[in-house]
Amino acid sequence: MNYFIYRRSFHCCRDRHILTTALRLGTAMCKEIKTKVLRLSSTNANGPSLCRQGLTDVDDDNDDKILSWTKKCLKEGHVVALPTDTIYGLACLAQNSEAIRKIYDIKGRNQQKPLAICVGQIQDVYNYCNVLVQKSLLHDLLPGPVTLVFERSDVLNTDLNPFTSLVGVRIPQHDFMRRLCQMCGEPLALTSANISSHTSTVAVHEFQELWPNLAVVVDGGPVGGQSRLGSTVVDLSVRGKYRIIRQGCALTSTIDVLEHKHGLLQNSGR
Repeated sequence: MNYFIYRRSFHCCRDRHILTTALRLGTAMCKEIKTKVLRLSSTNANGPSLCRQGLTDVDDDNDDKILSWTKKCLKEGHVVALPTDTIYGLACLAQNSEAIRKIYDIKGRNQQKPLAICVGQIQDVYNYCNVLVQKSLLHDLLPGPVTLVFERSDVLNTDLNPFTSLVGVRIPQHDFMRRLCQMCGEPLALTSANISSHTSTVAVHEFQELWPNLAVVVDGGPVGGQSRLGSTVVDLSVRGKYRIIRQGCALTSTIDVLEHKHGLLQNSGR
């Protein structure tokens, strides 16, 4: 596998950023696709968003091109690396069984460990999950650093987590991710961008050993916090109850919403 990277500097939102263009060659990758890695602007109230101002030697629609190229590779069945609001993730189309197998192979991940799905808007959650909570609860937690676990719907790929009837769903507080999901028109399968059981990554150089196996690496700069905690994972598959599966980075605020605002009880069962 051959690939090279060259860098061009530019100013964006008063900070210096790097636009990296990578050319990857090989039958396992998108053939001769120039993958532009764009640093996103600093976090604001709506999460990181694509910079449009202050770019030099870059087309006005550069951000849209990056989204389009990433979508193209996903549609061709490849695995890509993406920034989220917590840590970096590996993603593929959840409805593509071969792409799902690639993610497990790239990470060296146990096939019995589930992948979450990522969607672009709250209405999409209802397409792939059997939701037992009020819609207002979803709006209180999403978009955000939370993974909500529900019973899966019949339209979801049966090769995705075939060992369980549940699926975790994310809508990150990250403009690029949400726009990408909306452009794809179907859910992404999402997992952390690292070798299985290794430390979570918050910058693209931290998983550089995986790059040759990825069609696209989208550089959003440092993400999340140095705690490297992923999303808080909460099971909402039992009506009126919740169960924390992983504490993650938003435990306190999530429990506050579940208990004090919506009156859910903690489920100590399954």
